[in-house]
Amino acid sequence: MADTFRLEIVTPAKRLFSKEVTEVQAPGAMGEFGVLAGHTQFTTILAPGVLTYKSGSEAGTLAVGKGYAEVNSERTLLLVDVAETADEIDLDAARSALAESEEAMQTLLPEDPQYMATVDNIELNMTRIRVKEGGR
Repeated sequence: MADTFRLEIVTPAKRLFSKEVTEVQAPGAMGEFGVLAGHTQFTTILAPGVLTYKSGSEAGTLAVGKGYAEVNSERTLLLVDVAETADEIDLDAARSALAESEEAMQTLLPEDPQYMATVDNIELNMTRIRVKEGGR
């Protein structure tokens, strides 16, 4: 069994990432999960959150939005609505979007059509801030 596997991250706009890695930690809808080479095949829903990977001595972090992950022994494919490296994140814009979403939550009820989109926006912008500030 090989010690690496291919990690691919694809958004509607572009293929952001394709690299041989040794480990991935991703934000699943039911909690964070890890993947190593040779992992059992599964498909899952992703929540907005921090994705980390290791490739030898290199480690990386990305902010990812909602989507899906398909894992098998040789590849992990993430299809997400957004994925950004720390360099791509505008910290002021993330903070502003977070504040706007938190303010909107003050008047929304769980049955409102925009409630879940607002919750997702809060989670994504909190993730962007963590990634940009170097946190996990």
